[in-house]
Amino acid sequence: MSEPTKSGSSRREFLKNTGRIAAASAIAGAVVPRVHAAENNTIQIALIGCGGRGTGAASQALSTQAGPTKLVAMADVFEDRVTGRYDSLKQRFGDQVDVPSDRLFVGFDGYKKAMDCLKPGDVAIFATPPAFRWVHFTYAIEKGLNVFMEKPVTVDGPTTRRMIELAAEADKKNLKVGVGLMVRHCRGRQELKKRIEDGQIGEIIALRGYRMGSWTGAGPKPEGISELLYQVQRFHSFIWASGGVYNDFYIHQIDECSWMKGDWPVEAQTLGGRHYRGNSIDQNLDTYSVEYTYPDGTKLFYYGRNMAGCQGGFASYVHGTKGSAVISTSGHHPGRVRIYKGHNFAKEDLVWGPPEEPNPYQLEWDDLMEAIRQDKPYNEAKRGAESSMVSSLGRMAGHTGQTVTFDEILNHEHELAPEVDKLTMDSPAPLQLQADGTYPQPMPGIIKNREY
Repeated sequence: MSEPTKSGSSRREFLKNTGRIAAASAIAGAVVPRVHAAENNTIQIALIGCGGRGTGAASQALSTQAGPTKLVAMADVFEDRVTGRYDSLKQRFGDQVDVPSDRLFVGFDGYKKAMDCLKPGDVAIFATPPAFRWVHFTYAIEKGLNVFMEKPVTVDGPTTRRMIELAAEADKKNLKVGVGLMVRHCRGRQELKKRIEDGQIGEIIALRGYRMGSWTGAGPKPEGISELLYQVQRFHSFIWASGGVYNDFYIHQIDECSWMKGDWPVEAQTLGGRHYRGNSIDQNLDTYSVEYTYPDGTKLFYYGRNMAGCQGGFASYVHGTKGSAVISTSGHHPGRVRIYKGHNFAKEDLVWGPPEEPNPYQLEWDDLMEAIRQDKPYNEAKRGAESSMVSSLGRMAGHTGQTVTFDEILNHEHELAPEVDKLTMDSPAPLQLQADGTYPQPMPGIIKNREY
């Protein structure tokens, strides 16, 4: 990047020190009262963010076989989402959904009201756009609540640092925290990880990831909705709300490749562009081609595209000195993980796989609930924050046109929505339209020290 960022933690110091903080917090947590549900107690759940992901998470929470669960509160900034998703969940789960009208909350302060319905040791689900993740996590820790939060959990350096600190605070209270990177809970991929560590494909020499999908842009705001609520509703289109399509869509493959590699990248350089856009005025690029570099020099090549009519793709691969492996074949589930003795993925070269793969969306909830009921150490918040920041690393490299390092984005001062905790239904949006009716866009090579 062309301008120096604020001096601060290096990547090595960051990972080392946060590990020490977490360890110290776990020790400190041993001397405070345990906060967990007893084996036969019903764990109550509050759903904050009632879109598709939130409803899916609530469904898995209510489907776990680890013990009884009940949904008791729901919150969103859109009333139709709260009422509509309540109806669908009630129809499916019956008495497990106990949310009378006075526990259906609408507004930016609804998260507090929903969590106030819980007792310590219950679970709050965070499935709003990720810009709000640190705000909600702060209150959950204050209330002594366990948490499941959807990915990504941060969108920039300042919120990543904040989430790491909050993760340590959660450890002090012995809280259990799950993050929606469910591929880490896939039993087939766990077996693949073990086989790679055992040397079955030799030394890793390169990794590849692909997420090619349809157009996801946003046109001009329609009548009848405020600018703020429009940006929350179309959060994929606005970097402050979600990190854009890059963070929200690409994080899974970047995370699973880094998991197989056993490290986080130290830098990224990215090519990208906006093509035929119609009336779209969102902040995303249409294409991203990324070269991530790991500490030993190994590369992850990632390719993202969001353009209708183009060839699709949703896969990730790892190449080694003795063979190669498929991490994801055509989606998150089933991954259909496999190992080959060559690099052509030819049927006759198949060495192992694919194994049976239970649904990882359910497994991540089963694992979290087991940890709560059996009081096992369980906190994925730090790793989720790191994964989210690595996604932001590639995005920022593309939006600035510069090679960006882990240290630079970690210590960068640009917080995309610094007062998101103060938003009300009447607040102006964090991103304002320009005089020409468009939103600020990334301008690689022109704006080089921040994304817009």
